[in-house]
Amino acid sequence: MVTRWTLGRRITALCAVVALLLTAIAMGAAGAAETGRSQVKELLDRIGPLRTSSEQLLTVLVDQETGVRGFVLTRSDDFLTPYRSGVAEQQRLITQMRGLTRDGTVLRHLDAIDAQAAAWRAEVAEPAIAAARADDQARVESILSEASRARFEEIRASAGALQERVTAIRAAAADRIRGTQGAVVILLLLAAVVTVVGGVALVLLLRRLVTRPVVTLAGKVRQVAGGDYEREIASEGPPEVARLAHDINAMRQQIVADLGTVRRAHLLLEQANQRLAQQAEELTRSNRDLEQFAYVASHDLQEPLRKVASFCQLLQRRYAGQLDERADQYIAFAVDGAQRMQRLINDLLAFSRIGRITTGFTDIDLNRIVADAAGQLGWRIEQVDGEVTWSDLPVVKGEEPLLSALFTNLISNSLKFRHPDRPPRVRVEAERVGDEWQLSCADNGIGIEPEYADKIFVIFQRLHPKSEYPGTGIGLAIVKKIVEYHGGRIWLDTEAREGTVIRLALPAVTTGAAAAGHPEPTATGEPPAITGAPPAVTTGDTELSPAAAGAPRTEETAS
Repeated sequence: MVTRWTLGRRITALCAVVALLLTAIAMGAAGAAETGRSQVKELLDRIGPLRTSSEQLLTVLVDQETGVRGFVLTRSDDFLTPYRSGVAEQQRLITQMRGLTRDGTVLRHLDAIDAQAAAWRAEVAEPAIAAARADDQARVESILSEASRARFEEIRASAGALQERVTAIRAAAADRIRGTQGAVVILLLLAAVVTVVGGVALVLLLRRLVTRPVVTLAGKVRQVAGGDYEREIASEGPPEVARLAHDINAMRQQIVADLGTVRRAHLLLEQANQRLAQQAEELTRSNRDLEQFAYVASHDLQEPLRKVASFCQLLQRRYAGQLDERADQYIAFAVDGAQRMQRLINDLLAFSRIGRITTGFTDIDLNRIVADAAGQLGWRIEQVDGEVTWSDLPVVKGEEPLLSALFTNLISNSLKFRHPDRPPRVRVEAERVGDEWQLSCADNGIGIEPEYADKIFVIFQRLHPKSEYPGTGIGLAIVKKIVEYHGGRIWLDTEAREGTVIRLALPAVTTGAAAAGHPEPTATGEPPAITGAPPAVTTGDTELSPAAAGAPRTEETAS
C-alpha cells in the first residue's frame, strides 16, 4: 500500500532541496569571497608596496648619480648628502622588496641592481669623489667618461625591468581578483535562480494541494452555515485537508445534536427573561414608592417638628426668666432637640438625593468650584483669620452642584476643627497619577488619629460630643458618596505630620476640555471674586456656627 505524502512532508522535501542547493552555493560563494579577500590583501599589503618601492629605488639610484656629479662640479659636501642617504635608502628598499615577494624574476632583478650599483659606486662614484677631493680634474674626467654613463644606464635599465615585472605581477593579481568577483556574481545569480524556482514550485504546490481543496471545502461549509445541516462534508486533497474535512463534518454532526438542546435552553432563557423583566418592573415600582414615601415622610416629619420648634421658641421667648432655672433649661433642651432633628432630616434627604436627581456630567473646572466654595465661606474665613489656597486644579467630568458641596464640606471641616493656637490654613492641590487626578485638602488643624481613618466616613459617626463641635456627623459621609458617584475614591492620609489631609481620586478627562487648570486668587481675609450658583447639596454643618476650639482633634465625620 502506497501512503500519500502529507503536505508538510512535501513542503519539507522541497525546502530541503532548495536549502541544500543554496547551502552549496553559499559555501562556494564564501570560498570565492575568501579567495578574493586574500587576493585583495595580497595586492594591498604586498604588491602595492612592492610597486611603490620599485619606483622609489630608481629615484634613490638617480639621487646617488646626481649627488656625485654635483660634488665633482662644485666640490661642495652638500651634494654628498643625497649620495650617502641614497646608498642607505637603496639597501633598505632592496631588503624590504625581498621580504614582500617570492617571485624569482623580481629577486633576480634586485640582485642585479644591487650588484650593479655596488660596482658603480666602487669603480666610478668613490674614485671620482676621491679625485675631486684631491683636485685631480684630469682623473675626474677620465672616470666620469661615457663608459661610466653607460654603466649607470645599465642600472637604469635593470630598475626599469624590475618595474615592468612588478607591474605585470600587479596586473595578474588584478585579473585574478576580477575573476573571483565574477565567480561570486555568478554564484549569487545562481542562488537567485534557485530561490525563484523554489518559490514558484512552492506556490504551485500550495495552489494544487491547499488552495483548491480548501476552496471546495469552504463552499460546502457555507452550505451548512446556510442551514443545510444534513449535508455531508468530505474533501479531496492532502491528508491534512482530508482530516480537517472529517473534523468539520464531526462538528456539524455535534451541532445538529446540540441544536435541540440549544432550542430548549433558549425557551428556558426566554422564560427567565420574562421573570427578570417582571422583577425589574416590581423593583422600579418599589423604588418609586420608596421615593414617594421619603418625600411624604420628610414633609410629614418636618411639619410637626416645625410646630414643636416654633412653640418651644415661643415658650422660650415669652416665659424666659419667669419660670425657674430648671424650666428654662428644659425648654432650651426641647428647642435644641427639635432643631437638631430638622437638620438630621434635611441631611438625610440630601444624602438620599445624591445620584438620584442628576443633571448629567459636564466638564467642570475645579479652580472655579473651589473658588465658589471659598467665597461662600468667606465670612467664616475672615472671622477666624484663616486662609484657603489652591492653584492649577484640573478639569473633571461631574455635576457642578455636587462637586461644589464636596469642597464646601471639606473646607468647612478644616475651618471648624482648627487648632486653638494658630489660624487655620487650608490648601487644595491636585496631581495627575495614571488615568486619574489625585486631589488633597490639607489643613493645619487638630488632626485625626489613624485608627479613626475608616470611621470618619460613616454616616452619623462623631468623634466629639456635639457640645464641643456642633454638627450632625453626616458631612464626610456625603463627601464620600459624591466622590463614589463620580467614579472616584476618598481616604484619610494617615502619614500627615500636621493637621488633616483628606485625599480623593477622580477619573481624568479623556475627551472634551483639556485637563489643565487655571490659577485662582487666594482666599485669605476676604472672599475672592467668584461666580456660580451655590451647591444644591449641603449639610447642616456648612452653616458654620462658631465652633469651640481647644481639645486635641480626632475629628467627627462631618464639619
